[in-house]
Amino acid sequence: MRPVLAQLVELLTLERIEADLFRGQSQDLGWGAIFGGQVLGQALSAAAQTVPEERSVHSLHGYFLRQGDASAPVVYEVDRIRNGRSFTTRRVVAIQGGRAIFNMSASFQVSEEGMDHQMDLDLDVPAPEELASEQELARAVADRIPERMRKRALAERPIEARVVNPMNPFAPRAAPPRKQVWYRAVDPLVDDERLHRYLLAYASDFHFLTTALYPHGKTLFQPGLQMASLDHAMWFHRPFRFDEWLLHVIESPNATGARGLVLGRFYDRQGRLVASTAQEGLMRQWAT
Repeated sequence: MRPVLAQLVELLTLERIEADLFRGQSQDLGWGAIFGGQVLGQALSAAAQTVPEERSVHSLHGYFLRQGDASAPVVYEVDRIRNGRSFTTRRVVAIQGGRAIFNMSASFQVSEEGMDHQMDLDLDVPAPEELASEQELARAVADRIPERMRKRALAERPIEARVVNPMNPFAPRAAPPRKQVWYRAVDPLVDDERLHRYLLAYASDFHFLTTALYPHGKTLFQPGLQMASLDHAMWFHRPFRFDEWLLHVIESPNATGARGLVLGRFYDRQGRLVASTAQEGLMRQWAT
């Protein structure tokens, strides 16, 4: 396993301080603030470590309360709300500097048989091998990336992301609010279902809210644009491996009141729907 992926796995593993108290280190992706996916993945890790291994997370719902500091660790406090016969519920609060920056509820379930259907993937999407990587796209516009973000944008990454029909962030055009992105870990991972779900939670925040900018012809580099995740939800449907390609199909059905809504579905290469996602975020345009 490459060091860059090993570091991410370690980031999501957490240090156990007490029975229901964990500490996670932070990483700076070039923004100074903590990446939302980091807090999601670490909070899920903290919750899962207080639940019997035979119970898998099937849903999580989180709220981003304050901007986190990427230069400082995060403490995760787990509340064991309910231990039922089939379901287990946990609440997690992420704390920095004595203040809550994120809270999340997560539900875990024993494996059960039942009715089975899914919304099939009805798009003709290119295979990931046919698409350019994020690093290749970044190199094409490297001279225009802000200096504080350039090194990270060009660096080796633990997760490959390949965008279908990528948009030039410095020459945006109005487009329908839809995006498709392939993801996978850069190296094989251990057979630990929980780790694969932590990593999917982490990756689910990439390329997500920015889909709501498409109809407006704007990108993150737009002067005066303020964006921040407000909440995030995930539902895990079927087993998957994050070291195999997964396609995130994203749509933004609405933007209003300085907020944008995005919905997503993760499919594996066999067309199985493995997870669903939703997020609302702040989209505020200041006069410049």
